[in-house]
Amino acid sequence: MDNVFHYPPDLFDLLVQVIPLLNRSKKSVLLFFKGAGISESLYKDVSEKVHNDPDNINKYEIARTILERINESTEKYLRERRELLKRVTEFEAFSTCWESDQLKAKGLVAEIQRVVNVKDSFTRMNLEREKEVRQRTKEYEEKIAKLQQRKINIENIKKDLFSLFSETNHQKRGKQLESVLNRYFKEFEISVREDFRRVGENGDGIIEQIDGIVEIDNQIYLVEMKWRKDSIGSDDIFAHLGRIYHRANAHGIFISSSGYSPSGIDASKEALTKNALLILFDLEELVRVIENDIDFKKYVREKIQIAIIDKEPYKKPIL
Repeated sequence: MDNVFHYPPDLFDLLVQVIPLLNRSKKSVLLFFKGAGISESLYKDVSEKVHNDPDNINKYEIARTILERINESTEKYLRERRELLKRVTEFEAFSTCWESDQLKAKGLVAEIQRVVNVKDSFTRMNLEREKEVRQRTKEYEEKIAKLQQRKINIENIKKDLFSLFSETNHQKRGKQLESVLNRYFKEFEISVREDFRRVGENGDGIIEQIDGIVEIDNQIYLVEMKWRKDSIGSDDIFAHLGRIYHRANAHGIFISSSGYSPSGIDASKEALTKNALLILFDLEELVRVIENDIDFKKYVREKIQIAIIDKEPYKKPIL
């Protein structure tokens, strides 16, 4: 009921009809409006006419005149309209009405209650609809903002990746490559654990180091990255496979800046026969994926499929 801010024509006419029936006398009608908080100054002329010339004004004229005045300003008499409507819809003392008016008054009050409920229902539905639109708009704006931020992040990753080609300190370059690629993985919401080290129990120091661990489609991949002049051979591949073999259901990703020798590729193919999946990337391949803004997860899935079905862990999917 609080949502009925302005009396529409149907509700207005119902109020004009019912208020005179709820009150036996003309003065009672004025008191009904006064009880709703409507200032007497608003209907002073009507009150004077009731007092001085009662025969030339009736209850319906009184009700219509005052209702028109409080209904003219949408905001000014909002509280009074609400209170008046509340008093009508909650009216139960029909025994105070003229006996001949009681049945009609009950019917009109019931109709007003129905109209108010219907209008409130529409109002609530509209509010819910508006709320849904606002929520969708917010979600869309957040999605756009996220995409814009992701685009900025990818551009920064590209810039940092390309700057590595001028870095002469190979150790520094290798660490920076790990950082850049891990940032790239995170942009595709790939869970990343960076620079994993396993330390011996008896003060043996670091006995195993893994450049990164990522999770793709609920599958763990141990990531090894190498930036060398010479291509990666079987020794490096077997070393990484050793880490994979020691972990149940783990697979691997190897990233090389200088490609792979035939022995390195063969070692990766051999691992497939032992149910160990190790897919091979070269840095140029990753650069092309990043430059072309290709979905990395989708690209990895295709590369995994080629490795398993075609037994080609180094083969590149068509970009």
